[in-house]
Amino acid sequence: MNTSADTTDSDVELVSWVRQAAPYIHAFRGKTFVIAFGGEVLLGSMAQAIIHDIALLDSMGIKLVLVHGARPQIDEEMRFRNLEPRFHKGLRITDGAALECVKRAMGVTRIEIEALLSQGLPNTPMAGAFLRVTGGNFITARPVGVMDGIDYLYTGAVRKIIAEEIRGDLEQENVVLITPIGASPSGEIFNLAWDEVAEAVAVAIQAEKLIYLCDSPGITDKKGVLIDAITVEDAENLLTKRTKQTPEVARVLPGAIRACRAGVGRVHFLDRDADGAMLMEFFTRSGIGTVMTRAPLARLREATTDDVGAILGLIAPLEADGTLVRRGRERLEMEIDRFSVVEHDGVIVGCAALYPFSREKAAELACLAVNSTFRGSGYGDQLRQHLESRAKQMKLKRLFVLTTRTAHWFTERGFVEEGIDALPAQKRELYNLQRRSKVLVKSL
Repeated sequence: MNTSADTTDSDVELVSWVRQAAPYIHAFRGKTFVIAFGGEVLLGSMAQAIIHDIALLDSMGIKLVLVHGARPQIDEEMRFRNLEPRFHKGLRITDGAALECVKRAMGVTRIEIEALLSQGLPNTPMAGAFLRVTGGNFITARPVGVMDGIDYLYTGAVRKIIAEEIRGDLEQENVVLITPIGASPSGEIFNLAWDEVAEAVAVAIQAEKLIYLCDSPGITDKKGVLIDAITVEDAENLLTKRTKQTPEVARVLPGAIRACRAGVGRVHFLDRDADGAMLMEFFTRSGIGTVMTRAPLARLREATTDDVGAILGLIAPLEADGTLVRRGRERLEMEIDRFSVVEHDGVIVGCAALYPFSREKAAELACLAVNSTFRGSGYGDQLRQHLESRAKQMKLKRLFVLTTRTAHWFTERGFVEEGIDALPAQKRELYNLQRRSKVLVKSL
């Protein structure tokens, strides 16, 4: 039997990660993710790891739709038949001979993915897992037609997604695997772009997340630096300014913007060659790729009773080391209307409270806490500024804090150290002499 002395740093890190991931696991259970990737995934070194992560997402109760491509497999099939692949503006021109190659390559690729999803070897992440994979004629297609004087022939576009059938399969706890081939009402078969199919499916079923496994870690700015979070508006500005992206990101970005505007909750861009990219993106606070949202990822709002548990978890480490005075759940529930919180991607990462003393025209800024992962992100300042604004709206003249560890932080933001006599009489009577907290005051 292991003792506490046998606990390694990696064990401690694992426990910390599981606890950090717990809120996300609860939030994502029952939600629908659409995961889209090109045929390059099967040719890369991470194919097995990606499938393992997909199985893990399924085991957490997440509903999964997988949309795959097969561009390199189609090209290889065409070369085998001495045919030359033809493209215009990144879209394949599919004549009759090319269509036969498309059908064969798509069929083989789908079978290979199904085989990977059906594994269950002992001592692997798939052990004990059973993923029931389904598909169907969910897509009605139409021809792209003639563009720029070029007839795309059997290259098609999405005409309609049979969303209710996909939802029905998901409700049966199936993993839905969609191959980007569609038929028209007349029975003609068309080759579709996998990224367009993923966009259309995600919008039709109103997915919580649309995930693109791409050829880079995500969207970059004009200096080539990875952008971890971006709004639709900012992404459109990048397109307008023609900010350089990798070929695959550049191709899927317009569709990602449309999907986000059409109601998809989040769109993620992840590196298909990064081991565990989906797990790190979804179950850590900092993520690893780029997430696109309609509104900014962080949101400051007033707290509700539903936030009590999250706030207690946030302030517990600071209470343990003496930075904050201990608050029990009952007290926090009674005073919850004093609190404001910052959410990052739906998880509370910061809080602060305002206690007014109307007779003295003063207020206490208390319980200011930000999760350690997000310190330096400006959330503490946002909370401080928000509560200062609230105090001004209440016609108060002074804001004060009691602190044992963070005096410099407040001093840098306009607070001045004063004596205990600067406190309102009611607060002065409750002053804890043993803590010897410094009194810092700011005029509003």
